[in-house]
Amino acid sequence: MTTLAPPPRRSARSDERYTDDDYRYVDDGHGDAPRVTRTRRAPRPAQTRLFIPGHAGRRIRAWQMLSLVLLVVVAGRVVQLQVIQGPELAAKALKAVMTTKELPAQRGSIVDRNAVPLATTVAAVNVTADQTLIPRGKVKSVARGLASVLGGDPRAYEQRLVGDRRFVYVEKGISPATWQKLLDLQLVGIFSESTTKRTYPAGPVAANVIGFVRGDGKGGGGLEYGLQDQLAGTPGSTVFQRGAKGIAIPTTTSTGTDPIAGTNVTLTIDRDVQWVAQNAIAERVKFAHADSGTVVVMNPKTGQIYALATVPTFDPNKPAEAVQADTGNRALSQVFEPGSTSKIMTMAAVIEEGKANPLTKITVPPTLSRHGKVFHDHDKHGTLHLTLNGVLAKSSNIGTILAAERIGGPTLYRYLKKFGIGSSTGLQFPGESRGYVPDPAHWSNTSFGTIAFGQGLSVNAVQAASVYATIANDGVKVSPTLIAGLTSADGQFHAAAAGKAERVVSVSTARTVRSMLESVVSAEGTAPMAAIAGYRVAGKTGTANRAGVGGHYQGYTSSFIGFAPADNPSVVVAVILDNPRNGHYGGVLAGPVFKQVMTYSLEHFRIPPTGVTRPDIPVTW
Repeated sequence: MTTLAPPPRRSARSDERYTDDDYRYVDDGHGDAPRVTRTRRAPRPAQTRLFIPGHAGRRIRAWQMLSLVLLVVVAGRVVQLQVIQGPELAAKALKAVMTTKELPAQRGSIVDRNAVPLATTVAAVNVTADQTLIPRGKVKSVARGLASVLGGDPRAYEQRLVGDRRFVYVEKGISPATWQKLLDLQLVGIFSESTTKRTYPAGPVAANVIGFVRGDGKGGGGLEYGLQDQLAGTPGSTVFQRGAKGIAIPTTTSTGTDPIAGTNVTLTIDRDVQWVAQNAIAERVKFAHADSGTVVVMNPKTGQIYALATVPTFDPNKPAEAVQADTGNRALSQVFEPGSTSKIMTMAAVIEEGKANPLTKITVPPTLSRHGKVFHDHDKHGTLHLTLNGVLAKSSNIGTILAAERIGGPTLYRYLKKFGIGSSTGLQFPGESRGYVPDPAHWSNTSFGTIAFGQGLSVNAVQAASVYATIANDGVKVSPTLIAGLTSADGQFHAAAAGKAERVVSVSTARTVRSMLESVVSAEGTAPMAAIAGYRVAGKTGTANRAGVGGHYQGYTSSFIGFAPADNPSVVVAVILDNPRNGHYGGVLAGPVFKQVMTYSLEHFRIPPTGVTRPDIPVTW
């Protein structure tokens, strides 16, 4: 009987195994079942494999832990990017491809009292270049093309065309028609940028009132500067997606805000009166070889200024070519000693205080000594017997001092301040000078005498005109105005507030002084050349010493200020010439300009003659 071999056994050594081949059957001859005997054989080597340290279970758990850690880290990063930093990163990504461009607001226009444009904004084009698109060999030909249309030296354009800049300005503010000429040349690398340009249709007319706009689009002088906030408006913006070259992608939508146009400004200035005044004073400045000249035209009842002319002037369309000193407004910024035109304030004060009247007799000696100072009149004379009216008509300094002594210094000072000397005109114009009159506490021994006849104090041209407007308006001073109103972006017109009214002297005093001023323009006065046929004209000449370097007098300031019709004044005209060298008397130099401007103004505003003969007030006694 055959017995199955026992199962294999593991040897004491873990790397040896025994199989049935390791046993053999031995028949011991007793007839029993054969005896199994183990035969020792050399163990078989184990199969070759990679060596991995550690237990297999531990390795699996390690891999699981590592995978879990990696999963947590990745998940955390995803949460950080999408949840915590998501909005910020999305905004940065959007910003990288989005561009915000400012949309400039349309600057408000400036028009005269009849809506005639004096400053307006028109469409324009900036010429730009992409230097990276212009081959070296094409630079000269492109520059020549630019010069053929824009003018200038082609070599100057070449410098702007060479480089690695994607955007550079070649020329700013050309007209659309000029750009079309460039476009027709098909110049490589040359592009356009839509913009606007400030333009002044009347050129130099009222330039010193309006001012100009700088290259950055902001006001650089005059009302353009003073009303910058109102004229500029509010810029808008547009946000759009850009492509690789910075060009807007047409298929994307843009967002932003619309610009709000600036406020339109209506002035009290009348362009035609302004033009006449500028031309008249320009001719006279040239004739007199004067440093400068100024004309103020205003309505005495409303304070509205019709003209504010000064020469030399400039063209606001070409501010870069202007002389800096000529861009300001001398009518407000330049002060001067008024001289004899100031005497009407002294006369008004004396009459208002009841100390004299036009027929009051005043003996005028050849000279007058006061506190060691000897005063003279402009022409030598013997003893004169003048009425108070004659003192004004003959413009006697000595007679004026004698009249002023009837009221004294403090009273005279009080009236000068009431007339507005040393105070702002209220126009709030950039660069305005207030003028000056010293307080009596600071007067020297000679101050009273000189101030009485118009020296030792200073005024600007508008203040000087305002004094005469006060007398013309029955003694009521109305603050001068330059702004008639503002028109907002929605088209609504808002009238400016009326000038502040303040009584200075009584109606009776004002009308008395007006009658006295008519004698100045008569054959017996100092300015018969200012008379206008058919009209009653009142006015006063002025010839004052001009303050020079170091406080010493050098040259003269010649002036004439008046109004018409004298019995119902509608227009005041003030004419001032600074440092004339061909003559110096105000009546001779400024009188003719007054007559020219006043004659035109009376016709332009259709003011008829009154037909009433002026009163004949004696000049002498």
